[in-house]
Amino acid sequence: MQKLQKDDLIFVKSIDRLGRNYKEIQEQWQFLTRVKEVDIVVIDMPLLDTRRGKSLVGTLLSDIVLQVLAFAAENERDNIRTRQREGIDAAKAKGVKFGRPRVGMPENFDEICRKWRYGMITTEQAAQQCGVSRSTLYKRYHELIGDP
Repeated sequence: MQKLQKDDLIFVKSIDRLGRNYKEIQEQWQFLTRVKEVDIVVIDMPLLDTRRGKSLVGTLLSDIVLQVLAFAAENERDNIRTRQREGIDAAKAKGVKFGRPRVGMPENFDEICRKWRYGMITTEQAAQQCGVSRSTLYKRYHELIGDP
């Protein structure tokens, strides 16, 4: 954005690349075309090419098309989020677990923790004996002692 100069040309694949919602798309378009005074070409929507419509009528048409497409882009994003949430909820209802599988701890984990807690072994040694990282060791230790 800082390198943009007046009369530069920006190619955008789709209008929704300018922002996450209707308001952001509008603000970004206005900033680029009015403040930075650059031209924008939206590749998948040839009507949105600011090089063509420099007249008042051309600007009006571009603004109308932009508003309709920005609304459609935000609406589609909302629909995608809704479908995604429904899919996640359905998978959870079927018992699907998300995320990485939980790393198992050795049977002598509490003994290793006792040695570590009393300074008989270092944190690194305790983690190596358990076959986990230090952060996993800390997390599991706090689970073991009931400390959040």
